[in-house]
Amino acid sequence: MNVTINGQDVQLPEHVRTISGIRKHFNIEQALTIIEQNKKIVDKNRYDSQPISDGDRIEIVHFVGGG
Repeated sequence: MNVTINGQDVQLPEHVRTISGIRKHFNIEQALTIIEQNKKIVDKNRYDSQPISDGDRIEIVHFVGGG
């Protein structure tokens, strides 16, 4: 499946079919993230069930602590 993530075209493996799957694939499951799919923020309670489709535009913002 081809999607655009943070402005870059990405080919995702067949098993990645949800927002949660994207987080797992990029190893950001533990990070505090805000995810936008096709210009709409996805409620974090829907990450496990929110499907992704070929051509979707995904924006991922995660916060990094530091000082």
